[in-house]
Amino acid sequence: MKLYNVCDYVTERIDSQFLTTYNYISTENMLPNKEGITYANNIPKGNVIAYNKGDILISNIRPYFKKIWQANINGGCSSDVLCIRAKSTVSSKFLFYLLSQQSFFDYVMSGSKGCKMPRGDKQQIMQWDIELPTLEEQTAIANILSSLDDKIELNRHINENLEQHAQVLFNNMFGSQIDNLTETPYCLGDLINCIDNRGKTPMLSLKKTEFPIIDVKALSGKSRIINYENCTKYVSKETYNTWFRSGHPMPWDILMSTVGSLAELKIFLGTKGCIAQNVIGLRAKNISALYLYQYLLYVKEKLLTYNIGSVQPSIKVTHIIRYPIFVPSEDELRKFDEVAKHITNQIYTLNEQIIYLSNLRDTLLPKLMSGELKLSEIETKLNE
Repeated sequence: MKLYNVCDYVTERIDSQFLTTYNYISTENMLPNKEGITYANNIPKGNVIAYNKGDILISNIRPYFKKIWQANINGGCSSDVLCIRAKSTVSSKFLFYLLSQQSFFDYVMSGSKGCKMPRGDKQQIMQWDIELPTLEEQTAIANILSSLDDKIELNRHINENLEQHAQVLFNNMFGSQIDNLTETPYCLGDLINCIDNRGKTPMLSLKKTEFPIIDVKALSGKSRIINYENCTKYVSKETYNTWFRSGHPMPWDILMSTVGSLAELKIFLGTKGCIAQNVIGLRAKNISALYLYQYLLYVKEKLLTYNIGSVQPSIKVTHIIRYPIFVPSEDELRKFDEVAKHITNQIYTLNEQIIYLSNLRDTLLPKLMSGELKLSEIETKLNE
C-alpha cells in the first residue's frame, strides 16, 4: 500500500489576514520532535494553505525535515509546510505517528530536490510504502504513544510553571531595587570567571560522540535547561581533552550566546558537552549562580543594546563583563538561592524524565508500526 491510499495533500486556501501569530505555521515556528509550535514572528500577506484541527503538518524544507505537528486548532501554513489529511480508512493519530518515524524522514530526504534549501518531492512522498493494521489496532497503538506524549507535555507544562515561579520570586524580591538602581560598586566582571574557547573552530567528529558542542541553537527556548536535541556537532574524546584552552563548563555555570541570537541563557548541569564558537561560560564567584542567571535574564533586553553587529548580531565579552549588577545582602541571596535551587533541581529532574519518555516513545514507535512489538507485550515494556 502507498501513502496516497490513506491521505491527501490539503490545497484549500485562506486569506492570511484572518490568522494570528499562533495559528500561522511556517517551518521556522514549528518545533522539532513533535513538540508543537511557537508564535510566528510575522505573517505574510495573501493566501496560505488552510489546515483544520487534526491535520498533520510536516516541514518540507531542509534542514527542517524532522518537524511534524498534528494541529489542535484551525489555521494556515506556508507553502514549505505540507498539510496532510487522513482518509476515513486510517486513524489520523495513527497516521501522525506513522509519519513521525525516522524512516519516513529519511525517505523524504532521499528524494529532496534543490541545492541551497532542498525540498521534498511531493509526488515521491506519496509513493512511500506502508502497511496498515486494522483500525482497532491503529487506535490502540496511537493511544499508547499518545499516553507517552501526554506525560511529556505534562512535564513541560509543569516546567513552564516552575520557570514562571522562579521569575516571579526574583521580581518580587529584587525587581524594584534593580529598577531603581542609580549606581553600584559591582560589575559582572567582579563576580564571574569567564570560560571562553572562541577564536578557532575545533576539529569535529564525523560521527556522534559523547561530547556534543553546545552552540546557540542548544541555548534557545524558555527553559533554563540545555536542549541537547539541538546539538548537531560533536568532537572526539581526544579533542575534548586537549583543545579547549579555557576548559569546560562545570555544574551551575551560566552559558550565554554572543553571536546570532544574542544573550540566550542556560544553566549547565551534569557533565555533558563543551563550548567553542559563539558561546561563553560565566562561573559565579562570591554570589549565587542562580541569582546571576535570573539577573541576566531580567536585564537581557538591556544586554541586547550592546549589539555591535551590522550583518550578524554580536556582543563583546568586554562589554558584558562591564555591565553593572545589583548585589543583595547575604541573607536575601541565601533565601532566594534555597528556593531557586529547589525549583531548578525539579526542572532538571522533569527534563530528564522528558528525555527518557521521548527516547522510549521513539524506540517503541517503529517496533509498534512494524508489528515487531505486539500490543500484548507493551504493558510490560512500559512498566520496566
